[in-house]
Amino acid sequence: MESTTLNKRDYLALWAIPGIGSVTARKIISYTSSFDAIFKLNKTQLLKIPGVGPQLAESISKTNAYQKADEELAFAEKYQINILTLFDKEYPSRLKQCEDAPLILFSKGNLFNETKKYVAVVGTRNATQQGKDFCDKFIDDLSGRGYESVIVSGLAYGIDIAAHKAALKHNTATIGVLAHGLDTIYPAQHRKIAAEMIKKGSLVTEFMHGIFPDKNNFVRRNRIIAGLCDALVVVESDIKGGALLTADMANSYNRDVFAVPGRINDKYALGCNLFIKSNRAALIENVADLEYQMGWQTSAGVIQKQLFTNFEGDEKIIMDLFAAENNLNIDTICRLSGLTMPKVSALLLNLEFDGHVKCLPGKTFYRP
Repeated sequence: MESTTLNKRDYLALWAIPGIGSVTARKIISYTSSFDAIFKLNKTQLLKIPGVGPQLAESISKTNAYQKADEELAFAEKYQINILTLFDKEYPSRLKQCEDAPLILFSKGNLFNETKKYVAVVGTRNATQQGKDFCDKFIDDLSGRGYESVIVSGLAYGIDIAAHKAALKHNTATIGVLAHGLDTIYPAQHRKIAAEMIKKGSLVTEFMHGIFPDKNNFVRRNRIIAGLCDALVVVESDIKGGALLTADMANSYNRDVFAVPGRINDKYALGCNLFIKSNRAALIENVADLEYQMGWQTSAGVIQKQLFTNFEGDEKIIMDLFAAENNLNIDTICRLSGLTMPKVSALLLNLEFDGHVKCLPGKTFYRP
């Protein structure tokens, strides 16, 4: 369903229903031919919709969803907040590929740029000076690599805010993913940093204004951090914590996960060491490790390779497709090229190794 079929007010009304989730919201959209009709159904009729149980049916039948939607639209207009539905072309493609991607994203600041490299940096709220120093050095090195990068984190104490500050210090865009609406900043001490982030990056949330942070909201926030990035770096973490939960989510989305190793007796190295030891994260000491694992190069290196490469045969067929459309799903490539899926997969793998194409989530490829 395209975003032109329903307007943002309809999506907001659905998203305003208490207890609605990303997956269920999409099921309801697929099931409903006339969207506003859902609010006219009785509980018995609502229970026939896949994913709608008694409690949610009760919420739908009693909600004042369109009133809340209108309030959110007015709030967004007043404070220049972007509202992106899952079906809008501006919605970040990396996150869109995740099964539980939010139906709606609210953002203040710059919209997403698919050509940039998104790196999530997460860790404990009790960051050591060593962890903060790693963030500063890592992001400083990343900022001068010739390609544009974006640092994603959660605006929390510790490693999160150290990463955001380092990004601002080294003139790198940064995105703060929030566990509440955009009418507040938590923690309040980070309000000044958040205001600076909007100028070059953005603040992002799936929550309407008036929603305040609670424990469950932070779990939902973490999946957005994991879904937005190309790679996720855990700088410091105890054996349990939100950073490791985010790393697990990133693994489930087929993102590349990295962890900074530490001494075996250091409390906030235990989680990182565990993830490395259990092959849930690759060991990382510097930007070069990230680039090697990700196959990233400086823009100068990529341009030189493209200038002196003459494609032939089936490779030329595939690369010619990217001249017309920069982002292509593997199924589309097979259809347009007339080549088989195994053949296309092998060709794309070789082209990716050589730096001619890059892979996005959902088996979508683009020419850098």
